[in-house]
Amino acid sequence: MIGRPFDQEAHRPGNGQMFALLAPSREAVRAAYASALAHGGTCEGPPGLRPQYHADYYGAYFRDPDGNELCVVCQAPA
Repeated sequence: MIGRPFDQEAHRPGNGQMFALLAPSREAVRAAYASALAHGGTCEGPPGLRPQYHADYYGAYFRDPDGNELCVVCQAPA
């Protein structure tokens, strides 16, 4: 996704674009998030429901060590 930075700061690598990866399950979201943090990533939003997107949107947000923002999301019901 490419859009206006959520934090209202200037657009730069990792701020204004994000890669989203589709996961097959909520457990896969949690595992990907844990792995990202274990390998030097930083939290931008822990795993959880994001009902502002839709009722079954379960995602986690993090930055890789280079500052790129990523999301892992499962959109299937629990």
